[in-house]
Amino acid sequence: MTGNSFGRLFKLSTFGESHGEAIGGIIDGCPAGISLDLNAIQAELNRRKPGQSKIVTQRKEADEVHFLSGLFEGKTTGTPIGFHIKNTNQKSKDYNHNDAVFRPSHADYTYHKKYGIRDHRGGGRTSARETANWVVAGAVAKQLLKNTSIKAYTSSVGDLFLEKPYQDLDFSKVESNIVRCPDATIAKAMIDKIETVKKQGDTIGGTVTCVVKNVPVGLGEPVFDKLHAALGQAMLSINAVKGFEYGSGFCGAKMTGSKHNDLFNTDGSTKTNLSGGIQGGISNGMDIYFRVAFKPVATILQKQETIDSSGNKVEMQGKGRHDPCVVPRAVPIVEAMAALVLADFYLLYKARK
Repeated sequence: MTGNSFGRLFKLSTFGESHGEAIGGIIDGCPAGISLDLNAIQAELNRRKPGQSKIVTQRKEADEVHFLSGLFEGKTTGTPIGFHIKNTNQKSKDYNHNDAVFRPSHADYTYHKKYGIRDHRGGGRTSARETANWVVAGAVAKQLLKNTSIKAYTSSVGDLFLEKPYQDLDFSKVESNIVRCPDATIAKAMIDKIETVKKQGDTIGGTVTCVVKNVPVGLGEPVFDKLHAALGQAMLSINAVKGFEYGSGFCGAKMTGSKHNDLFNTDGSTKTNLSGGIQGGISNGMDIYFRVAFKPVATILQKQETIDSSGNKVEMQGKGRHDPCVVPRAVPIVEAMAALVLADFYLLYKARK
């Protein structure tokens, strides 16, 4: 299997499965001499970990990261940073019924056809448990990008949308509720909807919006390494993501050029920011903002018709511990992947000087 690494200069390679002994990774290319706040890294993991509230999977994992290399006296040494996170609360028997059955909208069928073997316990390497590794690396990247703010929040659940523009939101309130929406009224409605869907044995999707502030002008490498293209790849690599848009996104397709163009101020900033902080694939110094769409989690606790490995039609029903809505736990993952992209492009930018 290839595709286990992300980035060029700031590079993450990962390993592990959902029900294996541990997951982990190696961060290569992190500059030497950076003082790492290990508590801040653990705090990012705590935002992603399962079992943190009533609207997420109840798998109880401590998700404590242990660093194995690349650090000395609290600072990076410039050598590969190795880390691992032990799996301590696997219930593999919950997946015995999946042994020879393909779950609808999961990777079971495609993995089986491609590799001829698959780990049916929680999806193995296809599980979103892998993203804990990304959050660790993203937390390191955030500390490299200490002058840049990367904040994400839940902007919709199902048909409930937070309509306020991000400029009118108080990002300090994102962590004030379990759905991670900075508007208390909308957050309550979102939580109620997730709980209702959960009681029905069903799942629901939503969107996460991310805002990046204080980005230097010049990040991005045209023609095929545009900054927004790299962000798109990063977001579409996250489990359950079905869409990515930045700046005006799909709404821009309905506008005329005279309404969409961002006119310049004398200092090089723009009067509007429909470009989303990126022009010609290069950051222009304005806020970068984008939205990521997540589908409903594929495992539902309702009976569904499917097929087994012999091609026979069978009926199955999901079991075990699963998120009724992945969006609240995806917020720190979106931030982490944005940080990995920006750290990589920042080092490329510095290398050109």
